[in-house]
Formats: sequence, C-alpha cells, structure tokens
Amino acid sequence: MPTSTKSTSTKPAPKTAKSSSSKAAPPNPSTAKAAEDAKAASGTPPETLIGEGGETHEVTTVAEQTMTTNHGIPISDNQNSLKAGVRGPTLLEDFILREKITHFDHERIPERIVHARGSAAHGVFESYRDFSDLTRASFLSQAGKQTEVFVRFSTVAGGAGSVDLPRDVRGFAVKMYTDEGNFDLVGNNIPVFFIQDAMKFPDLVHAVKMEPDRGFPQAASAHDTFWDFVSLMPESMHMLQWAMSDRGIPRSLRMIEGFGVHTFRLVNAEGISTFVKFHWRPVLGAHAVVWNEAVKINGADNDFHRRDLWDAIDKGDFPAWELSVQAFDEEMAASLDFDVLDATKIIPEEIVPLLPLGKMTLNRNPDNFFAETEQVAFLPSNLVPGVDVTNDPLLQGRLFSYQDTQLIRLGGPNFHQIPVNSAKGCPFLHGHNHQRDGKMQMAVPKGRVAYEPSTLDPTGPRANVDKGFETHPDSNSTDDAVRLRIRPESFADHYSQARLFFRSMSEPEQRHIIAAFAFELGKVETIAIRTRMLGHLAIIDDALVDGVEEALGMQGQRDAITPAVPPRDLALSPTLSMIKKAKPSIAGRKLGVLIADGFDDAIVDALVAAVVAEGAAAEIIAPNVAGATSAAGKHRPAHHALAGAPSVLFDMVALVLSADGTAKLAKNPDANDFVRDAHRHLKAIAHSPEALAMIKKAGLDVDDAVVDVGAAAGVAGFVNAAKLGKHWPREVA
Repeated sequence: MPTSTKSTSTKPAPKTAKSSSSKAAPPNPSTAKAAEDAKAASGTPPETLIGEGGETHEVTTVAEQTMTTNHGIPISDNQNSLKAGVRGPTLLEDFILREKITHFDHERIPERIVHARGSAAHGVFESYRDFSDLTRASFLSQAGKQTEVFVRFSTVAGGAGSVDLPRDVRGFAVKMYTDEGNFDLVGNNIPVFFIQDAMKFPDLVHAVKMEPDRGFPQAASAHDTFWDFVSLMPESMHMLQWAMSDRGIPRSLRMIEGFGVHTFRLVNAEGISTFVKFHWRPVLGAHAVVWNEAVKINGADNDFHRRDLWDAIDKGDFPAWELSVQAFDEEMAASLDFDVLDATKIIPEEIVPLLPLGKMTLNRNPDNFFAETEQVAFLPSNLVPGVDVTNDPLLQGRLFSYQDTQLIRLGGPNFHQIPVNSAKGCPFLHGHNHQRDGKMQMAVPKGRVAYEPSTLDPTGPRANVDKGFETHPDSNSTDDAVRLRIRPESFADHYSQARLFFRSMSEPEQRHIIAAFAFELGKVETIAIRTRMLGHLAIIDDALVDGVEEALGMQGQRDAITPAVPPRDLALSPTLSMIKKAKPSIAGRKLGVLIADGFDDAIVDALVAAVVAEGAAAEIIAPNVAGATSAAGKHRPAHHALAGAPSVLFDMVALVLSADGTAKLAKNPDANDFVRDAHRHLKAIAHSPEALAMIKKAGLDVDDAVVDVGAAAGVAGFVNAAKLGKHWPREVA
C-alpha cells in the first residue's frame, strides 16, 4: 500500500514555529462578495489560503470566531480526526471527534437522523462453496450453508414520512444472524461516499438536510447548503457523479446494487489477511426511472418502492442478490494509483474482478413494521471472526458512531447545558460550534448554516490553530505511530475517478447527469455557489460543464479552481454504466394494459401470457374499476381504475382498444396523460390497430418501441422492445 507521509494538509509546526498559516485546516472559504462584506464589517483584510483539497480561496478572517467544544475548549483542526500515523487508525482519545459525533448522533429523536425512511424483509444467505482459503468466517465455511438475514433499504436525507423516490442515495444494510454472532454489512447502493474522514459526516448531513432556519426542503439535495458544502469539498466530486446519475432514482429496491463502500479485510485461520470490497448484485439487474417519471411516481404513490418490495415478496416473487468481493493483497493495493483506504474511490472491476461468494434471497415480509423495520440496529462494529476492518478514517468513525446512536437514540446530548456542567470561564457558555438541537436544547442558534466549510456565513466558528487544543505528538514513537490530524497525499486526487465515472456512462446517462446537475444547481439561490460548482465540473469533463452551463444559462461564469492533484484520464470502465451492462429482460417488471368496452380479448390474452412467460406481471386498467366488456361479450375485471393508475406505475404499457373505445378515451384527460407520459418516459408501448389513432392524436412519434400487437408477430416484437428497457432514441428526439 502507498506509504508516502506527504499530506494534503501540513503537519502542525512545533510551538517554536507557529507562523505558518498552512499547518491547520483552512478557515471557511468565502466568495469575493462575502469577503468584501466581511472586510467592511470587521476591518480585517482578505487573504488567500489553501483549501482542504488544495484549491485556493480568498477568505476573510473575522475577529473572535474561534470554534470551541461544547465545554469552551478552542479547536485547532475541524477537518481531520486524530490518527496513529498518517494512515493509522483513528484514536479513541480524540475527544473533539467524539463530542462532535455524539452530539450529532442525538439530534433527532426517536427516528434515525439519516436513513429514517426504510423498508425491510427477512431472508436467507447461501454460500456457494467453502471459502476457508479466504476467511475463517463460519457463514462462508461450506457449500450450501444457509444463514438467516434481515435487510433494510432506505433513503438517506428524508424523514420517516417522506417519499420513496427522491433523488438520493439508498442505504443497503444486511444483518446476518451467523452461528458466530451477528455480522452487519452496512452500506449503500453506491460504492463510494462524499467524504474521506468521519470528522466531516455531521457537516455533510447538516448540509443536505432541511435548512435549519426554514425547515425545508425535505428529502432533497437541490438547495444551497448542500451544494455550498460539496463545492468546497473536492473529495465529493466522484460521489456526486454517482448521486446525480440514474442510480439516485432506482426503479425498485429489488433492482439496486449494494456496496460495503470501504475496504475491509477477510482473514483465514492461518491469519493471512486479504483486502476486500463487498458488492451485492441484484439478480434482476440494476434499473432506474427517469427524473420526470420519479416526480410523478411520488405524486401517484408515495410508497412505490415500499409497496413494490412488499408485494413481490407477498406473492412469492422473491428478490435475490449475489454477494461478491473484489479480493486483493497488499502488493496489489500498493500498485494502485490511489489509496484503498480512501472511501471516495473504487477499484474498477477491469482491474480486480468480482469473486462471487453466495446468494441472498428475501422471502418473508416483517410481521410488525415498528418492532422490526424501525427498531433494527445495524452496527458496522458487528464483525464475526474472519471479517475485519481497515484504517479507513471514515469507517473508523462509523465503528464508534453507529453504536452510540443506537444506545441513546432517545437520549439527551445537551448535558453540557446543565448549570453544573456549563462552561463558565470562557466567552461561550454553551460552546461555539455547529452542533444543533437534541433533547433539552436551551440555546437558540440563529442562521441557516450548521456546517463547515461554508461561504454562506463567513463569520461562523472555525478552527483556530493558535488557540486550539493540540495533542502531543508522542515524540518517542516512530513516524508512522505519531498521533496527528492529517490527510495523506494518496487521498488528494478528487477528480480522476469522477471523470472516469462520467466518461464511462452511456450517452443517455451522461445527459441525465447533466440534467440532474442543472436541475439541482438551478435551485441554488447563491450565484457564487453555482459558479464554484461549475468550476469543479470543468475539471472533470468539458462536455459535462458545457452542458450544465448551457442548461443554467451561465456560459463562461465558472470559477477557476486549481486542483491539488490534476485529474488523469483513466481507462474507461463500462461496468459502471447501468445501461451498458444491462441484459435484455423484463423479469420483475410490470405491464399495464388499458382496455375499454369493445376490446379484443385475444390480444389481451396474448400480451399477458407473453410477459408472464418472461417473468413479468400484467395488470388491467379500465375507465372504472369494474372493468370492461370485450367485443366477444366477455367481461374482464380491472385491477385499477384509469384515474388511479397513471402509466408511471408500470414499466411498459399496452392500449388494447376498439375504434369506439379509442374515440371515447381520446376525450379523457387521464387517458391522454397515460399515453403521453408512457411515451415521454421512454417506455415500450403496445397498441391494437384501432388505438394507433389515439397515439397520433396526441402528437407522438411512432418509433421502434411503439408496436402494433394486432399484426403478425406483434406481441413478440413488443416484448423484444420492452426487454431493451427505456427507448433512449426517443429521448433525443
């Protein structure tokens, strides 16, 4: 593994040489206007400082904005946790990290701070073979060995009562009830994360959550505080590509991938350690909806994902995932051009292929939502023999934070506000920092900013290298064991893999990423945040930034940002693209068949039989829930009334109508929306010959995915078109 001790932050200088301004994490960067305003208010001139990622920002130092702990102790570094050496483990003695994380853990009661909205199921994991050469873990010790599991999927940003389809990361947490104790693999549907060090996790969540002064937006990252924060954190650039991609709006919880995110270790009985990255791959494949479709699904069915998972399991259509690892040794880790302890990086599968370990099947819904889904506690520290952690500083923080959160989920973190505990000998009675809320909160913090770095509040608290507490470096130790707060140089490349991700996408996925950035940044009110973010996108890819600038109408307004490490052009990784690696299939999908009186029974029967044979489901929609009568006089009941079943609830649609039925439905706004939305959302559309008039009247193009199922081989042609998923040429048109 890389052993360089050079860092993107500079080691604190000895007490005899405290003049260097680069020895600590930077003050909050400021826009030129904010700096000017702050200068006028304070009389302090602006200065140019090196940012956390090595980029340059002009900032203004305002008198007495020293950040402190809740007990009034000045803080010298709010960017890095205390480690035993440059790449060593995070130390428990870091009381600044512990106070910050514990206060954050207790900000919301009783629901989870993040991942509050979840859906879960019971199931079983089965090992493919004996993997004792790789690990001594019992659940992987023999072929066919089964282990019960409980899995919780979740959104991240919204509360328990929010919707299922915001653009968001999805939590993917698996509890394995092994015969050696519980093993919890607590990850996401994206293999990287926004930050590299757990010290910044409260800041990240504060930034993406509802803005604290106004209480909105709910379950959305399209607002100023989130983009202000990430635009100041170059390490977030790779994760942003994933989050803005279609993975942020999945079709189904049954169709998301899962990742352990961090580098872990598997250890065999001989004590031989192998680094691993965990991957969950859905048997149904990874699939997504388009943004407009997600918006309308949230309007039509807030519980779309939750209902989809429940219904599939309830009818015996059990979702399944294959657990694989990327396994590699120290030599391989050292040969990579990035640090495997950096949670913002992936190892492309072209470099280290996946090794399948077993299959997980979810086969039983919870008996009680509160007792199981709400009360389940996942702990990354739940490790069985044969599975171990690494010194990844983000993982190290999680090992502490999760257990603390669950232990005192209804507790009160504001004990420092009890008079006997209050700081009395300093200017700040209850501390001066960004920690907020919680049980027994007596202070009244003001303003919208509850995170750092930030430009929205240039006068807010920040670390003070001169007054802040500094841990003694223990000069008797070797260099690798010195306790310090630092980012290794090997973590400094924030853009190469972001570029790799964007350039590895298909054209539709790239368009969606551009549109997602444009939509979200269009919600950002502060122009300086938008121009800063455009500066980061310009480093990643010209087509990306040009597309976003054009969509925003902000051509030529990007900031000039100098990266700490210039990005490199890496070999493309097609496996990163959902579209490129998707296999033709409609398994697990749903066909919505719209009928009206006079419909053709034979066509409906043929369609239903064809999609069911491919592992999909079919549901009948009629003008009212009573159903409709065919031309042959046969009454067919409906699953849905048209008014309550928009096409966004289905993956493919069919219009099986007579001439009279077409004429009547052409006057029905719900029917017109059904057809137009299906076409706009790039779905395969089957139609009886008579129903073509309705499509043309709506002004829609008849392309390869609009199929006449009354013609010879029409049903087979429609199924083949549907197997290709979205009809992307239509989006371009």
